[in-house]
Amino acid sequence: MSKGPLAGLLVIDLTRVLAGPYCTMVLRDLGARVVKVERPVRGDDARAFPPFIEGSGDSGYFITVNRGKQSVVIDFKTGAGRDLLLSLIDRADVLVENFSPGTLERAGMNPIELASRNPRLVVARLSGYGQTGPDRDLPAYDITIQARAGLMALTGPEGGEPVKIGSAISDIAGGMFSAIAVIAALYERSLSGQGQIIDVALFDASVALLENSVVRRTLGGLDPKPIGQRHPSITPFDGFACADGTIVIAAGNNDMFVRIARALGHMEWCHDNRFRDNASRTEHHAQLKTAVESVLREYPVAHWLDVFRREQVPCARIQSIDDVLHDPQVMARGMMAVYRHAPSGREFEVVASPLQGFSRTREPTPLVAPDLGQHTDIVLTDVLGLSAERIAALRASGVLG
Repeated sequence: MSKGPLAGLLVIDLTRVLAGPYCTMVLRDLGARVVKVERPVRGDDARAFPPFIEGSGDSGYFITVNRGKQSVVIDFKTGAGRDLLLSLIDRADVLVENFSPGTLERAGMNPIELASRNPRLVVARLSGYGQTGPDRDLPAYDITIQARAGLMALTGPEGGEPVKIGSAISDIAGGMFSAIAVIAALYERSLSGQGQIIDVALFDASVALLENSVVRRTLGGLDPKPIGQRHPSITPFDGFACADGTIVIAAGNNDMFVRIARALGHMEWCHDNRFRDNASRTEHHAQLKTAVESVLREYPVAHWLDVFRREQVPCARIQSIDDVLHDPQVMARGMMAVYRHAPSGREFEVVASPLQGFSRTREPTPLVAPDLGQHTDIVLTDVLGLSAERIAALRASGVLG
């Protein structure tokens, strides 16, 4: 039984690939029971995405965002399958879907009608451009959303071509915002007794990530462009070359700049008119970077990490994924977990949930992703109370794949 803060909630998950499954993964990490309804034979498209576990063909991609869920196969394009799914939704607290707008309606499951059947139901609809607007029907992938939302226009080396952010940030942001919206709707339901329908767009979520870039344009009259590691309005806030690599250091205020100057043995920088305050340092960022790197190049990154940490200067090595896997803080916080794949006997590390810091309702990261249809019988028995004979008949008719 779950111990998480969302324990006791039933989530019906009609999502696939990344953004939607990320939302329901967060809900599962917080203790909800997530029933993932998949189509027969193929299931979630992500089951066919590499890397694969040798000897089984199971997808590491799928495992990453579907841990702890229960998989049920229902062909809800059939009348009997649709009725079966509706019966599950009638008993659910949350329904999450990321079909193209209009798909749910065409399948005979209009969210307004679902709400009339189950007034306490929270329906989260996640799509590329949302349920409204002139482009609601456009197909979308993370890279196209990143491009259109302006994220790529801010990312890349100074003077270079825009590039996409390394992770699928638009999908992940959409999934996170959807999970937040679901939890907010559940709280409101606890007061009103009524569920509601939520419309979240990957495009909206990505535009929301532009942070201060919009006001730099609308208020400051600037045209934000890629500037590499440097911050556009805080200096020094950048990557700097050392004898054997790059260190990132950041001075969010004048006191931190004094610490940097002291650590590097150049307190005179604090009295230099070019560097006297953040505005001046930002205006003369190139000169300051040259001065800082002339000192940093004398010693390796490890040396400067020690020096800056003694001065309480925010700093970091640019780490590879291998570095992250062995980072002492990652290990101390339990942010990696060992996934044990029973069919193959293979063990490998996966990222654990960051949502484990609850003092009373801590839910350990679920570490098993479901096989396709693995929990069909269990869910239909537990949730709907169907007999073994009824389930066998549904399976024989093809409704359960």
